[in-house]
Amino acid sequence: MIPIKNERQIVRMREACAVAAAVLQELRQLVRPGISTQDLEECGRLAIARLGATSACYGYQLASRRYPAHTCISVNEEVVHGIPSFRRILRDGDIVAIDIVVSYNGYIGDNAITLPVGQISPRLTELLEVTEGALKIGISNAVVGNRIADISQAIQRHVEAHGFNVVRDMVGHGVGLAMHEEPQIPNFGREVRDKIRPGMTLAIEPMVNLGGYKTKTLSDGWTVVTADGSPSAHFEHTVLTTLNGPEILTIAQAQVAGKKPV
Repeated sequence: MIPIKNERQIVRMREACAVAAAVLQELRQLVRPGISTQDLEECGRLAIARLGATSACYGYQLASRRYPAHTCISVNEEVVHGIPSFRRILRDGDIVAIDIVVSYNGYIGDNAITLPVGQISPRLTELLEVTEGALKIGISNAVVGNRIADISQAIQRHVEAHGFNVVRDMVGHGVGLAMHEEPQIPNFGREVRDKIRPGMTLAIEPMVNLGGYKTKTLSDGWTVVTADGSPSAHFEHTVLTTLNGPEILTIAQAQVAGKKPV
């Protein structure tokens, strides 16, 4: 059953999402050739703590494994769940996805962006533009009375019209008291027929590959990469469904919950 948030819960969701957005905004300004993904991780860890939140990623358990970092940073062919490392140095021409998920006063904020590192190729620029455009189109379909499948189909049509492919192995999801709530939100197909109602909080997150849609998981048990080694992009917002249309909650504010601005 899809959780419906009441007014008090929506206030808490707005606060958590503002924190997540502020952290992401801080990290995106640091992306440049020569910085390591662990450097970004350390800055993210400090920013999350400074804003009075905790990482919802750190220690997250999958089977017998716990995620070892506070941020997910994925480079080039890494689709999601890239583990930061001092050995992974960003180079001119790379693309890097930064995924920030925080817990603040018991509620989750979740957002992601993929950024160019220095000068990137025209095709990679198009990949980023199309993926971000798919997010915008998906959000525009998160309308009360629509079905979750309307989001999925809109994203898939947009991506495939530009010659790219959506990942099939990972999906968007509801978010709130837990990082992953109902419903699942695929970026393809029309299987999820649940109707959209006011008060849903949805993490909409297209993951788009330059090559084929297939993926595999590395031996660390976390890092998902494209099966053919092609680059991948990932954009995400947490969205509240309302009678007045979808509201993006993960928008950076000048000041969050009385904490120090970032």
